[in-house]
Amino acid sequence: MTERHPNGDTPHIPIEIGLTAAIVAIEDNEPLILTAGSDSGNLTGLPYGPFDAISHRTLEIGLRAWVEEQTGLRLGYVEQLYTFGDRGRHARLGDTEVHVASIGYLALTRAADTLSSAPGARFEPWYRFFPWEDWRQARPAIIERDILPELAAWASEAEQPDMARALARKDRVRLFFGTDGAHWDEERVLDRYELLYEAGLIEEARRDGRPAALVRTKLPSLGVAMRFDHRRILATAIARLRAKLKYRPVVFELLPGEFTLTDLQHTVEAISGRHLHKQNFRRLVEAGALVEPTGDVSTRTGGRPAALFRFRREVLQERPAPGLRVRGRR
Repeated sequence: MTERHPNGDTPHIPIEIGLTAAIVAIEDNEPLILTAGSDSGNLTGLPYGPFDAISHRTLEIGLRAWVEEQTGLRLGYVEQLYTFGDRGRHARLGDTEVHVASIGYLALTRAADTLSSAPGARFEPWYRFFPWEDWRQARPAIIERDILPELAAWASEAEQPDMARALARKDRVRLFFGTDGAHWDEERVLDRYELLYEAGLIEEARRDGRPAALVRTKLPSLGVAMRFDHRRILATAIARLRAKLKYRPVVFELLPGEFTLTDLQHTVEAISGRHLHKQNFRRLVEAGALVEPTGDVSTRTGGRPAALFRFRREVLQERPAPGLRVRGRR
């Protein structure tokens, strides 16, 4: 029920607290995200549900409970991302329906192959939603072919002064997409997504009624759209995980207890979207003392046996930021 404001006739909009989970796994050297189908249409999205303050003492307990109920997954590593409460992402001016403020979470799991047969729940490659973020082989062709020409045209239009933005459109395009000599920063996933949204180049912008999208007769095919603001939440999760690799050993939450150095390198590459020089990477791992040999070898590839390693947990007490400050090769 909508209440009236005590100082006038403006109605209060009811607010519901939702919990949205970006659940990441690695399989066959690909980063995967758990998605759930929609009852109201064909759009996919992230698993989400309401926070029940009566049944769950904390937000995180609530998240873990309904994820296990809906998918059969028991989450391991979980951290809160951000609260996503912008009106306009899936509401229109004058709406009096419940407004959902969603608290986003990043979760990591090794259990992609144990997902229950929950209707519509499945792991999908996250680069399906962000194809411009995968630089492991080369700079993605979609950037030069579909993104930069449209962004250049949009950036050349006359701008209204905006005190909320320190940089002009052209500067943001250059910095976020690494043009004109600027460095590609893999952590700017959300910045790039928001720029495409602002320019009206993705389906979510048209669905949300953004003028920059509505004036376009055709949108480029820039990844798979998601319901509500779930692709924005996923962009936030990817950016957080890419940054966290450099100062926390979170990558080991995605690996089995024993792994080869090649497994470790491929997992870091999958998350960061960058190709890494093999010998440089191994020197970095050795210098960081993050792993230790188990004494066993793996023959699963059918080639030369590879030494198996495990995460050396003592590193957590030895220094405050035990991560992998990798440098990609271009």
